[in-house]
Amino acid sequence: QVQLVESGGGLVQAGGSLRLSCAASEDIFSSYTMGWFRQGPGKEREFVAAISWSGGSPDYADSVKGRFTISKDNAKNTVYLQMNSLKLEDTAVYYCAAAPWAQTTSEREYDYWGQGSQVTISS
Repeated sequence: QVQLVESGGGLVQAGGSLRLSCAASEDIFSSYTMGWFRQGPGKEREFVAAISWSGGSPDYADSVKGRFTISKDNAKNTVYLQMNSLKLEDTAVYYCAAAPWAQTTSEREYDYWGQGSQVTISS
């Protein structure tokens, strides 16, 4: 059973930056798409970003394009989400997830999920 462990969440002021990390317990990056999702207060979970096993062009939600960057380090089995110019509406629990093969924005395609990392943006 693959385990995903997120870290790097916290409290930051609007306009600031945070970097989330997600470490996988096994070497899955050669065959899995890695994604980030988030669930804000009173909201449904939504797609944020994804990067395929081949490391091709990532997908981003429109709300984070130009501010967030997803990347991965295959040698460390770790995927990152660099978040810049943070806004109040970015407050959410952020989840790392893994989907076999094809890059996808649909959470139904993701087999493995982390426990979530809280990101809180203050004014």
